[in-house]
Amino acid sequence: MDKIETVEEISDDLVEERKSAKEILIEMKNISEAMMDLAYSALLLNNKELAEIVVELEEEMDVLKYEIEIKAMLAARNREDAEDLTGILHVAAAAEMISDAASDIVEVVLRGEADHPLLRGMITEADEVILKTQISKSSILAGKSMLELRLATHTGMFISAIRRGKKWIHRPNKGFKFQAGDILLAAGSKENAEILKKLANGKIKKIGH
Repeated sequence: MDKIETVEEISDDLVEERKSAKEILIEMKNISEAMMDLAYSALLLNNKELAEIVVELEEEMDVLKYEIEIKAMLAARNREDAEDLTGILHVAAAAEMISDAASDIVEVVLRGEADHPLLRGMITEADEVILKTQISKSSILAGKSMLELRLATHTGMFISAIRRGKKWIHRPNKGFKFQAGDILLAAGSKENAEILKKLANGKIKKIGH
């Protein structure tokens, strides 16, 4: 586990990179949303690997919280500035609360309690399922972008994360191109999940109508 940077190091980095409060807030928002997606996936799949990723992202959020607090202190020149920046810090605190909630969810998985019959019963009754599947070399998805495929439109599935090698890509944008070997995490209905699985496995050669 990497040690969290000191206040001095973070401050120096911010001055050097000229990272804006807006950029930090957007990063915190994106990470907190990804954490909830991954936490839900970890719980439904009872997957400790995904749970550990959520914990790692929570540590990133801690660093970002330090960053935006330092950014606010560096930017405040008077009382009026400080009052304006308070709103930004409140938004950052809300994003961190979401990330903390995601960490609480995966604790169930990390403690090995996700197999409890009551919890499993509640999960199996949920309308939404989480699909984890790998793109084969023969898949129509390989080499094409999210925009070209329009997966959400044609399959009704929302791609929350993709694993490529050892790296996870959270909430990929429309320009993201799939590769053979990518592991997809997607949310949707059971019927739609089966369609996406067959597309990824190369069993369906045509997407849409």
